[in-house]
Parts: sequence; structure tokens; C-alpha cells
Amino acid sequence: MGRWEPGARERLVVAAVDLFGEQGYDATTVAQIAERAGVTKSTFFRHFPDKRELLVAGQETLSRLLAEGIAEAPGDAAPLQAVAAGLERASSTMGPMNRELAPRLKAAVAASAELQERDALKSVGLAAAMTSALVARGVPDPIAALAGELGVLAFKRGYAEWSEGDRGAEDELAGYVLTALNELRAASASLG
Repeated sequence: MGRWEPGARERLVVAAVDLFGEQGYDATTVAQIAERAGVTKSTFFRHFPDKRELLVAGQETLSRLLAEGIAEAPGDAAPLQAVAAGLERASSTMGPMNRELAPRLKAAVAASAELQERDALKSVGLAAAMTSALVARGVPDPIAALAGELGVLAFKRGYAEWSEGDRGAEDELAGYVLTALNELRAASASLG
């Protein structure tokens, strides 16, 4: 086993998703994940505190990218325009590996109450990151919270549509996410 081989984190995520799909989350051990990924258990624990965290591996990075995109939006951008900038920035990091893993990840989450809970917490964290970034721009809290929640919903809807699309296509996630945000903006206007 290569002790510090590049890509260990990604290999661990892929191994975990595959094993969760094959034998279920509860039946999968850290040792099995490490073995499938070609690393030691200690390497696993250098990257993740437990197996549950594998499925939200990029949450901190995603939250940071969302917040940075919002912060860097033009000063006169409306809250949802700033959210769009954050979504575009974060979406740019999602590539073919994310698209390929998405259906298997979705199935693993659907089959485990513990993973569903962790996925819900991830959504809360992403919304909080966007809300905080908007408040830092001077957006009033209720508006910032609503825009952050719409951002999470747009990201989830766009990601689902993108991941279910043609695996060989070169289209990028950002287009799907921004389309979803525009649809949600239009839908919210009809709430009256």
C-alpha cells in the first residue's frame, strides 16, 4: 500500500460509496474502505474522523467557495445575484468524478437514516455559509436567510439534474444550478 499516494482522499470516497452500495452503510467497516482504496486505516483517519464523514467530504470547501463567491460579487448585486455568484464559484469545482459518483451516493444516502441525517446537516451548513456571507454584505438577516435557503435548494436541484444527465456530456454543473435558481426565483414571485 502506498502510504502517501496522491488521490487517497478521493479513492477513499469512491471505495466507501461502492461498498455502501454493495453491502450497505452499516455493514461496511473503515478497514474495508481503506483496503478497497489501497490505503491503511491510519491513512483513512488522517482524512476522515469516521465513515459517515466520507459522504460530506467536500462540505467545508463547498461552504468556503459559496461564501467567497458571494463576497466577491459586485457591490451592487442583489442578494440572489450574489448567491448566483457563489453557486457558480462552488459549481466550478465539480467535475466528472462528482457526476459519476452522484447516483451511487444518492442510493447510499437513501438506504441509510444516519446518512440522510448527515446530508440534511450538510444542507443546513451550506445555507448558513451563504447566509453569513450575505449578512457580511449588509443584507438584512431574514432576506439573507431566505436567499441562502434558495441557494441550497437551487444547488441540490441543479446537481440532481446534472448528475442524472448524459455522463459523456461536457456540460458543466453551473448551468444547471443557475437555471434552477432562476426557476426558484420565478416560482417565489408567484407565491404572492
